[in-house]
Amino acid sequence: MLNNMVKDLQDGLLPEVIAEWYDIIINKARDLAPPHLKDKINVEQDELLPMRFKLDLSKRAVPFVVTAIEESMQSMPYSTRLYFEKVKELIIKEFRNG
Repeated sequence: MLNNMVKDLQDGLLPEVIAEWYDIIINKARDLAPPHLKDKINVEQDELLPMRFKLDLSKRAVPFVVTAIEESMQSMPYSTRLYFEKVKELIIKEFRNG
């Protein structure tokens, strides 16, 4: 039972799982955003370091991305949810400081 719990936690942090959730979040954010901001919401996965993702967002698009993250969290595995909670926190911090 403990092994299954650990495996579930590890699986939620696999690069392909994180990438899939980024796709879901980016698509949802683009759906929420007005037409002139849709192309200002992007994410890029590093080829050499697959756990590294670069979010490319217009400051005006940040609220739509944050909303998309919040709306997606309940469907995520626990460890993935923790990852995106931190991503959301960093986005908001950068938005306020930038």
